[in-house]
Amino acid sequence: MNKITKLFNIKYPIIQGGMIWVSGYKLASAVSNAGGLGLIGAGSMYPEVLREHIQKCQKATSKPFGVNVPMLYPNIKEIMKIIVEEGVKIVFTSAGNPKIWTAYLKEKGITVVHVVSSTVFALKAQAAGVDAIVAEGFEAGGHNGRDETTTFTLIPMVKEQIHIPIIAAGGVASGRGMLSAMVLGADAVQVGSRFAASIESSAHEKFKKTIVEVQEGGTQLTLKELAPVRLIKNKFFQDLESLYEKCPTKEELTTLLGRARAKRGMFEGDLVEGELEIGQIAGLIHQINSAEEIILEMMTDFENARREMLEFDL
Repeated sequence: MNKITKLFNIKYPIIQGGMIWVSGYKLASAVSNAGGLGLIGAGSMYPEVLREHIQKCQKATSKPFGVNVPMLYPNIKEIMKIIVEEGVKIVFTSAGNPKIWTAYLKEKGITVVHVVSSTVFALKAQAAGVDAIVAEGFEAGGHNGRDETTTFTLIPMVKEQIHIPIIAAGGVASGRGMLSAMVLGADAVQVGSRFAASIESSAHEKFKKTIVEVQEGGTQLTLKELAPVRLIKNKFFQDLESLYEKCPTKEELTTLLGRARAKRGMFEGDLVEGELEIGQIAGLIHQINSAEEIILEMMTDFENARREMLEFDL
């Protein structure tokens, strides 16, 4: 048992990413039942929809699970109220200042983890009193850090500066990747893209199949002027690239982006005009498996890689 498995009372140091339009109660409960920590992604849910998913997750698993909350969303006060009312014990916060909600949540007996993309933000999260941090490199899918620091550069830098547990995120989809992150100083890993392509994921089947088809170089970070996001290079992405050639204003980028493109792409399956958010590691995802199969495969791979390292002779 390491710091993270002890903190969350889970079997394996594998945390499922709380991704928008992907991480409903089916995925969260499946990951928790398989020994990891499942997270419900509140970012794509209206407050009452979140309440429904929390209640269904409580019925589907007796194991610990949490809720991921992007703090910039408009219904944040109502979302936090529901989390407390429904007895959620673990909250991952992101996209905002951890000082705002950490003390309130901890007063309610909730374990708090904050997602960061730099050492500076890791130190601020630690000062705010969080129990652990997720250090996410720019390989990750979805919204990302502006500095483009890679996961395997970020983890040892953060480890050097903070004393609370570290969860590595971005570019991890295998046991070998998990072992590498832990050698560099992480206590656990958060896996997003691999679970996005799982059977229990609430993503559209067309999007899941597209994840499996993505090759190396098939994603890119864009929209840094608004909120950096890593996307698959579909028609919408190419339209963005064409607009960038004209040195667009923020207003022009916002107009092209429009509304609900992530939902359109990932949840509704519009592979042409939707936002298709996925990490660089998609090039290593070759099939759609259950959450349990993914976790068991990762742990087998982890143990095999660890044995190989013990036998390695310089």
